[in-house]
Amino acid sequence: MRDTVEVGMSEADVAATLTSKLRELGSDRVAFGPTVASGPNSALPHYRPSLNPRVLQHGDFLLVDFGAVVDGYVSDITRTFVVGEGKDKQREIYAIVLESLLEGIGAMRAGIPGDIPHEAAKRVIEASPYAKDIFLSPLGHGVGLEVHELPKMGLNKGEILEPGMVVTVEPGIYIPGYGGVRIEDTVRVTESGCEVLTSFSKKTLIEVG
Repeated sequence: MRDTVEVGMSEADVAATLTSKLRELGSDRVAFGPTVASGPNSALPHYRPSLNPRVLQHGDFLLVDFGAVVDGYVSDITRTFVVGEGKDKQREIYAIVLESLLEGIGAMRAGIPGDIPHEAAKRVIEASPYAKDIFLSPLGHGVGLEVHELPKMGLNKGEILEPGMVVTVEPGIYIPGYGGVRIEDTVRVTESGCEVLTSFSKKTLIEVG
């Protein structure tokens, strides 16, 4: 992303570049139409570049949600970047979402219902200045032959996590008219916790462009 994103590119251009790169790296196809959402569009959780296309501007959040299919199996990951130099508020929001993600991952293990990691992640955002901007959907979902499978992670679904299940963890803060941050990892549930399968860095808000 650092090397390909530039101010003035359209969201659709970024999506096309990403799709081409996935194929170049050996994926069978994309798992779904990628979300590439910049600026205020990043506050729309299910945004697609064709809905309200815009060009990237300096200071934008840039939320990218995508997946590839390899040997019939699906992957799913979201990372949020900033175009140019990030502001303190953007770094603050990112840090809260990252803490929420890590709490959700930390609460994961076989034998518990998915609403336990959901609640662990939600508590972090509810205790922050952005409590009203949390997206109240399940924390995540199963991934396998389809991009959305059971179990759903939260909202009193009551589905028990089992060893070997592959699920996403994807908390977010979405501020209408300003922008949003989502960080999504895919993990494999184990008896004592989980194994994070997505390796792209998430430690800090990465500046691109």
